[in-house]
Amino acid sequence: MIIPMVPVLITMLCKTGKHTTEKPVLAARPKHSAPTPATNPLSKHSCLRCQQGFFCSDHGSQTSELNPTASNTAIGAPSESNPDSLDTQPPPAKKIVDINQPQTCRNKGCGKTFKEKDNHDTACSYHPGPAIFHDRVRGWKCCDVHVKEFEEFMNIPPCTKGWHNADPVS
Repeated sequence: MIIPMVPVLITMLCKTGKHTTEKPVLAARPKHSAPTPATNPLSKHSCLRCQQGFFCSDHGSQTSELNPTASNTAIGAPSESNPDSLDTQPPPAKKIVDINQPQTCRNKGCGKTFKEKDNHDTACSYHPGPAIFHDRVRGWKCCDVHVKEFEEFMNIPPCTKGWHNADPVS
């Protein structure tokens, strides 16, 4: 069945009369005095997202801190007597290690147990790059060796020598 196309005039969007370049004068809207979340300073303290430190669309434009006295001392300009006052965090504490305590190397492809007194610059053989498992091919990105069988992948010799690393962070 074919529906004939009938031109439809939409007259409710068009106004009749003389065209002018002047903007129409709108009646002033009365301002209501209900406090909005963005203008109420106490609402930022009660907002759960702001308390947790996340961005809040209601309070995102406000830059005031929850604790202004702590922010002035930590974020303030560096003083003349101490130019490094921006770095208020102490450096991470060094881990004290007994040189005779057995440790496990965390380098990829090593995993050997060693003592710190036996550690030197060629003690560890490892892969510094990530392992690759793609399209049924396994290998190491650092030495660009790829095999199809997992047993062959486990037997790929390490490509780099260096110090054993017992630190789990790095």
